[in-house]
Amino acid sequence: MLRGILAFLLLFCLWPAHADGKLGFVNTDRVFREAPIALAAQKKLEKEFAPRDADLQKTAQKIRDMQAQLDKLGDTLSDADRRNRERDLANVTRDYQRNLREFREDLNARRNDELLRVQDKARKVIQNYAESEKYDLIVEDAVYYNPKIDITDRIIRLLNQ
Repeated sequence: MLRGILAFLLLFCLWPAHADGKLGFVNTDRVFREAPIALAAQKKLEKEFAPRDADLQKTAQKIRDMQAQLDKLGDTLSDADRRNRERDLANVTRDYQRNLREFREDLNARRNDELLRVQDKARKVIQNYAESEKYDLIVEDAVYYNPKIDITDRIIRLLNQ
């Protein structure tokens, strides 16, 4: 990103004052939030990971129930029974934490894959649009941009096709 900013600043400084270049800006965050292919990717991920998420929620509830049972019966249990229940709770908790970590890692990896796919498609659409409309420069990240050069809505519409 820093390299992109430096390249933009260099280009901006070298851009002739008399140039009638056509500039555009695309808000990629909005594209990733609003474009139909991005929304479809998000729904695909939710559907793909819903069963594992449900299992994790069931296990979390089981842990809460086991802890509540242990707290409720703690004084009435024998030392051996109490240790067994605490060990069972610790085992279930450990397995839950491992499964949760794996779930998050898998979800992040898949999310990154889908985001990359959307990003590649968006870049192709932006590039084709820039060529067809004869833009000289289209930037994706900017500290400031004039709303009149924002072409995000057009790019989202093109991604919808």
